[in-house]
Amino acid sequence: MAISIAIGLAAVAGVAGFFIGWLLRQKLARDKIARAESFVEQLVADARQEAENLKKAKQLEVQEEVFQKRQALEEEVKSRRSEIQKAESQLTNREVNLDRKVDLFNRKERELKQLDQSVHARDQALKIREEELARLITEENRRLEQISGLTNEEAKRLQLNNYLEIARQEGAQTAKEILDKARAQAHQTAKNIVLEAIQRTSINHVAESTVAVVTLPSDDIKGRIIGREGRNIRMFEAATGIEVLIDDTPDMVMLSGFDPIRREIAKLALEKLIADGRIHPGRIEEVVEKTRQEITERFVEYGEQAAIEAGVHGLHNELIRLLGKLKYRTSHGQNLLQHSIEVALLAGLMAAELELDAPSAKRAGLLHEIGLAVDNESESGTPGEVGAELVKKLGENELVQNAILWAHHSDNNNLPAVAPESVIVAAANEVSISRPGARKEMLDSYFQRMRQLEEICRSFYGVIKTYALQAGRELRVIVEYSQVDDAKAEQIALSIAQKIHETVHYPGQIKVTVVREYRSVSFAK
Repeated sequence: MAISIAIGLAAVAGVAGFFIGWLLRQKLARDKIARAESFVEQLVADARQEAENLKKAKQLEVQEEVFQKRQALEEEVKSRRSEIQKAESQLTNREVNLDRKVDLFNRKERELKQLDQSVHARDQALKIREEELARLITEENRRLEQISGLTNEEAKRLQLNNYLEIARQEGAQTAKEILDKARAQAHQTAKNIVLEAIQRTSINHVAESTVAVVTLPSDDIKGRIIGREGRNIRMFEAATGIEVLIDDTPDMVMLSGFDPIRREIAKLALEKLIADGRIHPGRIEEVVEKTRQEITERFVEYGEQAAIEAGVHGLHNELIRLLGKLKYRTSHGQNLLQHSIEVALLAGLMAAELELDAPSAKRAGLLHEIGLAVDNESESGTPGEVGAELVKKLGENELVQNAILWAHHSDNNNLPAVAPESVIVAAANEVSISRPGARKEMLDSYFQRMRQLEEICRSFYGVIKTYALQAGRELRVIVEYSQVDDAKAEQIALSIAQKIHETVHYPGQIKVTVVREYRSVSFAK
């Protein structure tokens, strides 16, 4: 009985538990559905919000694009209007010029008509005078026949003799006029040949200067160029012999010196130091020495360019090197390399006009100043003699040698010209140096004074380098340490100053600075 009751209670509990579990599952299902619906609604709301934001962003982009296109269109319209206004202005100017030309043409036409009428009137008057003259001659002949009592044949014979005598006189006069005209035409033809050669020769001459300008990336570089207590700028000036001028001018320094080679070396070296950024005494000496070697190597490049420009081929390598060296030589302020190219082109054009040997004339014209490139290396003879001897050693023919001598001694009657090309080269040289503005005598005398000052300094024992600075107002002399002591250096400075005072005429005063420097160098291995 008890068992039956337990079984019934268990059954009732199972049914009740099943029912309660079913109810709990139904409630959990409803909660999940509610949460799912809430999540979906949130997703929909977020999507709508994102869509709204995206729509607004796209609208802003479209508006920005429309604004930019509108601005571009307005700029294009402004540009087109400006072009149209410019074109209208040009058309207006052309119309004004055309009106002026039409007026000028009409005035010239009226003048021609007046001249034509005047010429026609003169022709009519001349015809009348010719008829009157013929009548007078006929009447005079008739009177002569009556007075002389000669027959018609005798009169004709006598008149024929008179005519022959007049014809002989007129023939002699005509011959003289023809000869004079031929001489004048020959002189004019020679002038035309020279003028045409000058007009067809386009050589750009650069005005020589004693100052070079170096552009700086910023004004801060000036302090680094000067260095602590000025040691960098002193080392740079001592290594190059060029004075560095630093003032308040923004982003630039100036290099002053009369020697163009030194000035070019200083300019290139300073530009390299500025680009490299390492500016100190040791680096300065290294860069200056490398730049000096590069300039020497550039001589060949400049010589080859000059030969190509002048149309001269087959020159010896040494002649090409010396030609390049002329780029840094001047005579009376005239650059000798440009002058040589100009003389070569002038001589070639004149020789071609006269149907002579144009290539030889150009060759001699290009080499006629070659002696000035070795004037410091050889002291024997004039530049013309040195140049002629040099080209002879390097295989140039007699015509080139003679033309070089003629270019420098054209006034010497004892120097014969082996060919007309020698005279042409001398004439081309005179044309090049005689044109207005070709030479500057004051600048050349300034260079001579600078060289004279440096030569005086070099004449003393122990001097290894000398530089003229500040337009010759300061001389910097570097002596050999082992040969000159401090007392001797002071004596050299006094001696140089005394010799300059005795031999050179100059305004103001000249400062002489003798530098004696000892350096000890060792290498760690």
